[in-house]
Amino acid sequence: MTGRLMLLDTASLYFRAYFGVPDSVRAPDGTPVNAVRGLLDFIDRLVKDHHPDKLVACMDADWRPQWRVDLIPSYKAHRVAEEHEGAPDAEEVPDTLSPQVPVIEEVLDALGIARVGVAGYEADDVIGTLTARADGPVDIVTGDRDLYQLVDDARDIRVLYPLKGVGTLQVTDEAWLREKYGVDGRGYADLALLRGDPSDGLPGVPGVGEKTAAKLLAEFGDLAGIVAAVDDPKAKLTPTQRKRLTEAAPYLAVAPKVVRVADDVPLPEVDTALPHAPRDPAALDALAARWGLGSSLQRLLTTLEA
Repeated sequence: MTGRLMLLDTASLYFRAYFGVPDSVRAPDGTPVNAVRGLLDFIDRLVKDHHPDKLVACMDADWRPQWRVDLIPSYKAHRVAEEHEGAPDAEEVPDTLSPQVPVIEEVLDALGIARVGVAGYEADDVIGTLTARADGPVDIVTGDRDLYQLVDDARDIRVLYPLKGVGTLQVTDEAWLREKYGVDGRGYADLALLRGDPSDGLPGVPGVGEKTAAKLLAEFGDLAGIVAAVDDPKAKLTPTQRKRLTEAAPYLAVAPKVVRVADDVPLPEVDTALPHAPRDPAALDALAARWGLGSSLQRLLTTLEA
């Protein structure tokens, strides 16, 4: 039997850790390490509760890829802290979180937990590609609903969405999606782009909210069916809906490529097996002392050894 693969939307989780763990959690020199220790605690709980055989920390090598911005210039524009010509723009991140990210990366590497980020792509795209390649069940751990589009009961692919820390997770499968949104995983991307998403700078179709989007998808099957219905005078669209969809045609032509996660990212070769002992014990000891990782790291090491 092929083992269960767990994919971490790492930035989503360390942001949650940062805001969920007090910044009074500090290294011996007084530097905040709340995101570092919080993430280690998250991984410990996830491994204990869900027993993955393989684990990958998926990273945002580019949180706002230019190829998405070229299609929809407003994509995540409100989150840009600083523009860099010829390089990824800097994202607005709390001052005391940014210095913790390299520490997180070093600790994951010393532990031997696979860490994958690819230039020009978001963590979502890495997750999409690893999911497409998986030959067994997949658990995607993320606080980003965009990844609901990958849910697939036939392949045992589900999203574990943190509600409170990672001790309380919403297990998102197709039954849950149909009850909540009226769509399956494949239909969620179409619903999201029709509805729009202010947090990602996606305008959506004006006047088409979540319920209307779900009704349109139920009536016409998918986005292609809705677009075809606009040109069909017999299609069951109200005059207002037809007008709004017609005016939104340029957006609807490019939005699918922006909203749907890539599944063809050129990934490096990595060992995805869950480690049972640190890859580099000396480096890990040094990091633990330097950053005061204490009980958070020890709990995770004990869990991995078990």
